Amino acid sequence: MPLHPKLFYIRSGHNYLSDLMPESFNVTAYDVNGEVDYSKLIERFGIKPIDKVMEERIKKDAGDLHYLIRRGIFFAHRDLPWLLGEYEKGNKFYVYTGIAPSGGMTIAHLLPFIMAQWLQKRFDVEVLIQIPDEEKFLAKKDPNLTLEKIHELAYADALNIMALGFDQKKTRIFFDTDYASRTYKQAVRVSKYITYSIVKDAFGFSNETNIGMLFYTSMQAVPAFIKSVEAGKNVPCLIPLGVDQDVHFRVARNAIEKLGYYKPAIMHNKFVPGLKGGAKMSSSDPGNSIYLDDSEDEVNKKVNRAITGQQATAELQKKLGGDPEKCSVCQYYRFLFEPDDAKLEDIFNAERKGTLLAGEHKADLARRINKFLADHRKRKEALRDKLGSFILQA
Repeated sequence: MPLHPKLFYIRSGHNYLSDLMPESFNVTAYDVNGEVDYSKLIERFGIKPIDKVMEERIKKDAGDLHYLIRRGIFFAHRDLPWLLGEYEKGNKFYVYTGIAPSGGMTIAHLLPFIMAQWLQKRFDVEVLIQIPDEEKFLAKKDPNLTLEKIHELAYADALNIMALGFDQKKTRIFFDTDYASRTYKQAVRVSKYITYSIVKDAFGFSNETNIGMLFYTSMQAVPAFIKSVEAGKNVPCLIPLGVDQDVHFRVARNAIEKLGYYKPAIMHNKFVPGLKGGAKMSSSDPGNSIYLDDSEDEVNKKVNRAITGQQATAELQKKLGGDPEKCSVCQYYRFLFEPDDAKLEDIFNAERKGTLLAGEHKADLARRINKFLADHRKRKEALRDKLGSFILQA
């Protein structure tokens, strides 16, 4: 007899049902492995798919639809219909997202920020970016990753983010350790409604987990309602994020509501796959990831070693064709390096028909990545002396 749905206890990538019937993948805030089945992940996390009806509503309000939504890369949400309903009534929302610095941003880290910048432009809204420079210090056991070192990395991340083209008048960044005098009081209020057992189950923490990790989610929750605190009235908030980070807000949303504020709406993105395979590009594996500070030579070498969906030889590829869905090169076009849907389909068809061979396929992708990185570096240099004006001070 199947378990009643109310008996399912969803925690970070696991529930009682999946404990009985183990899945072939795992998604938590600190680990992603296996071949992720996003339809099953939707069920596990209790989120909603961004279906065609939802896409049409976004398009109606935004006047357009970002290719990351059209292609199902931003694939799920929490409370997006409610947020758009508030917007349609004239209650403008703000966008909040962020990144925990740990050793350099990869191109995969850009997805929530690309979406945030698009939302800002299409809905004419403010964007608040949190850089929790304490989180990786607390989570990592690397003795070289000091709090001071991470604080330096935080500034580099902030510059990378602003170089994406955010409206400089409507975008602000803050670092947790610098801005705590403005956020700590609200985090304390959140923490009163989050018990040790909730955090332990949600994140899989043990008795050896440091107490900083137990409190961190309360700090991350604050930007989701801080505009409401400042305005003295409820202001809707939308958070674009990688789906692995959803657990923080599964834990925090009820606490935020108990404080009398709106729960934030969320848009979830899929993971950019690694060049050598795997569900997620990871900054902990340099050879499997493209960093924003990679040199042209490094990019060429990494892309040349990438796994493709092609046959073992050129002759077999021409005869049998390949599989773009299993090709990391094709997926990089899909996620970041070919926004035109018709051109993307041409690339995928060439892979399927065997008319595009691995060498030329990889060379073209490497050229595109290197051009993007070169342009990005120029934008960073133009903003370097202005960065301080975007950073909130306590």
